[in-house]
Amino acid sequence: MIATRKLGELTVGAEGLGCMGMSSAYGVYTDDAESIATIHRALDLGVTLIDTANVYGPETNERLVGRAIADRRDRVVLATKFGIVWGEGGSMGARGDAAFVKQSCDESLARLGVDHIDLYYQHRVDPNTPIEETWGALSDLVTAGKVRYLGISEASAETIRAAHAVHPITALQSEWSLWTRDLEAEIVPTCRELGIGIVPFSPLGRGFLTGAITSTADLPADDMRRNLPRFAEGNLDSNLAIVTALRKLADEKGVTAGQLALAWVLSRGDDVVPIPGTKRRTYLEQNAAATDITLTPEDLAAIEAAAPAESIAGARYPEHLARAAGK
Repeated sequence: MIATRKLGELTVGAEGLGCMGMSSAYGVYTDDAESIATIHRALDLGVTLIDTANVYGPETNERLVGRAIADRRDRVVLATKFGIVWGEGGSMGARGDAAFVKQSCDESLARLGVDHIDLYYQHRVDPNTPIEETWGALSDLVTAGKVRYLGISEASAETIRAAHAVHPITALQSEWSLWTRDLEAEIVPTCRELGIGIVPFSPLGRGFLTGAITSTADLPADDMRRNLPRFAEGNLDSNLAIVTALRKLADEKGVTAGQLALAWVLSRGDDVVPIPGTKRRTYLEQNAAATDITLTPEDLAAIEAAAPAESIAGARYPEHLARAAGK
């Protein structure tokens, strides 16, 4: 069993499981039996934070997770999200008006087949709705017993403070890995000042830091990573040099490059609970094993030298997806 950590007042396994890829984003995948077996194995390993969202699928991932946890609900810290809406041309927008908050929660509860959500995130901040309205509605959900704890995703330090003033934030979910370190300067200190836990998504750089992806030809035709700047020709080759350096360090330590990258994220603090995504038990077990890796100061210095933040080539998102991130 892996160790536990605290997100605010919420106790979870030191690593969680991101379920998005079981239903969307990274190519067609319809082996629901293996996905469900992966969730069950996660719980057996002490990976208790199971993360989904209403837009994964869309909607099908919540139903899948609901089926997987139906007979073991008391072992799960169930997290889901609301707030992303898709516009023309696949552009990402957001809604946070009170009516939408409450409607989204009721719909997620029905799809998941549960009477409460343990950790409910605002997936993206709506620039057209005051954060006080959104968080007032979320606070009402806690009062009603539909939600236990609240989180926010990809929010600025200013927005985090404003939301937290309405109702305590338990966790911030944002991208954080060796190739995405934007939140370190301002957002991480803000969270720590306020006692907010941090849940890094894509801690393996959307799989890139494992070394398994060496060309866009490795990706399915409908894989979202084909449209991300860091996987584009030119940027990809530059970023592969970083993975090569990480793999060398991992070999010396007797672990995989992915495990080393996860251990680095885990080393950021006891208030950090990464949620690497996988749909296969084999990779889940590899990821969970990273919680046992101890990195020395020398290890950390070598990793920083191999993957300096300024060396990553390409933006996180193309423009049509970036506009709704980090508000």
